[in-house]
Amino acid sequence: MNKLNNNQESDWRGDRSKAGILKKYLWALRYSAEEDYWNQVLEMLEPDKETIYLDCGCGDGRRTVKLGWHIGANRVYGVEIVKELAATVEDKDISVVIDDLNRELTLPGAYFDVVTALEVIEHLYRPDTFLRELHRILKPGGYAVISTENLASWHNIFALLWGWQPFSLSQFSEMKAALGNPWGLDRGEDWNPALKYPSFRHCLVLSYRGLKELFEAHGFKIEGIAGAGYYPLPPALARLAAGIDPHHSPFLTFKIRKP
Repeated sequence: MNKLNNNQESDWRGDRSKAGILKKYLWALRYSAEEDYWNQVLEMLEPDKETIYLDCGCGDGRRTVKLGWHIGANRVYGVEIVKELAATVEDKDISVVIDDLNRELTLPGAYFDVVTALEVIEHLYRPDTFLRELHRILKPGGYAVISTENLASWHNIFALLWGWQPFSLSQFSEMKAALGNPWGLDRGEDWNPALKYPSFRHCLVLSYRGLKELFEAHGFKIEGIAGAGYYPLPPALARLAAGIDPHHSPFLTFKIRKP
């Protein structure tokens, strides 16, 4: 299975060739952390050719296809709110539903074996509605893999100490990227899709404990938690540190199961 991080190299990344040395290093750390969490997602997914699989926030479907292949899913579905993106899904084996994850979904109850929501929950202003719907649409014994940014990561703590907007909550305006954070990697650039699509803006970023207790409050059993990245450490040291202390990693991935 090819590493899914290749799918992150979209036009929205912009041109990094002119970035300074420090910014290039910081981008390299972010790419490495993303690659690590994608691989953690793959490890948490259970290959099963009978699986009915749903990807929440499926975008153009490229990631969904790769995850579906990895699982060996029998049927693959996606949910996407941006019609423009959903219309670009070319794979005829994906059934795309245009829905708002902040509201009740037009999907059947107790139908899906596996659901993924990768870097999605931080974009929702009604996470309880999403988790209630997730619990409803999963079969008993079904599971979800959810990844998100971590409010308690060291780079966010550093930003707050300086009176800045946390890195993970600086993507909130249609006017400019990284407002309130002078070190935001996309500050002063116009490629961030949050400037165009409201659903790409961050509404709520939680910590390790906040996520764990939220999932448990909705009746899910926590089966796995992994942290990825550990800014500003280089990749090899970051993997070691994240394994010891995922509470302060920039990315968290949870595997949760409906009893």
